[in-house]
Amino acid sequence: QVQLVESGGGSVQAGGSLRLSCAASLYGYSTWCMGWSRQAPGKERERVATIDIGGSTYYADSVKGRFTISQDNAKNTLYLQMNSLKPEDTAMYYCAAERQISRCGRGEYSYWGQGTQVTVSS
Repeated sequence: QVQLVESGGGSVQAGGSLRLSCAASLYGYSTWCMGWSRQAPGKERERVATIDIGGSTYYADSVKGRFTISQDNAKNTLYLQMNSLKPEDTAMYYCAAERQISRCGRGEYSYWGQGTQVTVSS
């Protein structure tokens, strides 16, 4: 049984920061590829960041240099540090997990959390 629970969302002004957390209940956490995606109203879900089992990371161009994905394997927890937030970062943010390397590389995930809302005002 895989369970992903996000927290840390909220409302901030442009230029502010937030740190999202994802508590993961799954067997062998360190063997999973983990990531964050987001979906704004009326838009398709967008891959934001991924961290694979070797610790390599991927970032969408829109967040490079502002967002940092990290994890604490001892706590089975994934993080997304978001700095210099912009109004266009407003979205529901989802934590996701995947076992297959090929799918992970394409930003495809088998398991999703319920999401946490991030709202950035100008």
